[in-house]
Amino acid sequence: MKKAIILALVIFSSVFMSNPLNAQNQVKKPSIAVLNIDTKGLPLDPNQMSNLVRVSLEKLERFEVMDRYEVVNQIEKSNLNVANCYGKSCLVEVGKALKADYMYTGSAELIGQTILLTFKLINVQTDAIELTEVSEFLNLPLELPAMTEITISKMFKKPINQDIFSRLTKKFDYENSINNPNKTYLNLQGARFGYAFIIGDMADRMKDPTEFGGYNGSPSLFQFGYQFEKQYLNEGKFQALFEFIPMVSGIEQELFIPSFTFLNGFRNNVSGWEIAIGPSFGIGRTGNRVKIDGNYYSEQQVEKDADLKAKLAADENLKYREVIDRDGETSISTALVVAFGKSFKSGKLNIPLNVWTTIPTKDGFRIGVSLGYNAKR
Repeated sequence: MKKAIILALVIFSSVFMSNPLNAQNQVKKPSIAVLNIDTKGLPLDPNQMSNLVRVSLEKLERFEVMDRYEVVNQIEKSNLNVANCYGKSCLVEVGKALKADYMYTGSAELIGQTILLTFKLINVQTDAIELTEVSEFLNLPLELPAMTEITISKMFKKPINQDIFSRLTKKFDYENSINNPNKTYLNLQGARFGYAFIIGDMADRMKDPTEFGGYNGSPSLFQFGYQFEKQYLNEGKFQALFEFIPMVSGIEQELFIPSFTFLNGFRNNVSGWEIAIGPSFGIGRTGNRVKIDGNYYSEQQVEKDADLKAKLAADENLKYREVIDRDGETSISTALVVAFGKSFKSGKLNIPLNVWTTIPTKDGFRIGVSLGYNAKR
């Protein structure tokens, strides 16, 4: 008797526990069939476009998407002509023959420079269009899979990747490998102009009188030049790029100070922020001078002045060193530059704004700001 009771409890428990699972397994997804999706002006034919739609519908995990070969087999058995079956009445007729709950149809068309996707969900039993979704994208035919998935997700209120959606729809969004499929780089090269401010001993030499080898000028210099760019990586939200910037400074002070800066940096495709670092090479004049009583004297000036020679001999800390010298020999100077910037957009116009500084040395350092412009081509 005791064994019989235990056995009954086991059987009852098994049945009770298995019922919810069986009920869950018995929940059937509505079936959906996809015929050809009409295409115009695009590299995909209607059959290929319908395959993209099937893949995106399957990712929703909401429908039982009918196999395309099974659909073809059933259509042939029913002797249905679906060559131009895009209208509701035709699709409902085919849906009933296929015993599908829903039919999915639509079109993908290039209109001007816009790809227009139009999709419709048709209820076979009620003969009604339940959902319609229309999306406009940039003329980027290689991105049709992403466009299809985004449009179907929007139709069924599923979340989409806003970053990818922006790049596929906004004409003046920051360029990247998605909205520039035929390029591996972003071209923001163009004119640059701004001001450089000299700080430290170099600033003093700029202000020194010409008789002491200075320039009798201001330690702030107007600059103008041109920035060339070469992007070697353009994926995700970032780009890696080389920047080549020839500049001329000091024209407003009757000076001609050429320089060349080579930078390696990163740019954010979404916000336009960037950072770069690299060497700068400048051409100027330098000479050996010694600082006595606050002024810099050349070897010739010291030799001609007995008092200066005496002071130089008496103080072992007074030594000649190479400094900026208006009367010196032409030489090449180097510096390490760190730059930060952001690119603003106004229609097709790109406006890069950059702030930069050189790494400080014993002679001082330079900071500056530059502005440029570039029209997207």
